[in-house]
Amino acid sequence: MATTTAKHRPFGVTLLAILAGIAALFAAIYALQALGIIPHFLGPIAVRSVNFWNFLMWALLVWVYVWLVQMLWNVNPQAWLFLVVITIFNLILGFVSTLGSQATISDASVSMGLNAIILIYCMLPGVKRAFGTD
Repeated sequence: MATTTAKHRPFGVTLLAILAGIAALFAAIYALQALGIIPHFLGPIAVRSVNFWNFLMWALLVWVYVWLVQMLWNVNPQAWLFLVVITIFNLILGFVSTLGSQATISDASVSMGLNAIILIYCMLPGVKRAFGTD
């Protein structure tokens, strides 16, 4: 009879996995907006625009976040660094999209706020210790 040992997953790592899953949901919404399936809401006006390259970028980010959630759930030590890099990339992406004509600051504020929270939480000593990166 084989025995399996369960990995200890601290609460902070579980919370990061859940937040990364929510970030994947936001990236999926932005991907659908890039295809014109879901409109961008600019005040009371809904604008539909189609941009295939923007869709590919957001769809790739969805795939990365889903893979990252799996790495976090399994408490993979490389997941912490990867999450920090992807979160910074997503913050830059949100900022650049507000500079262009694709979105306003109100469209990207929720996603940018979520990524800022993830990045701040990743830098806490307890979370770094859980991944052995302190």
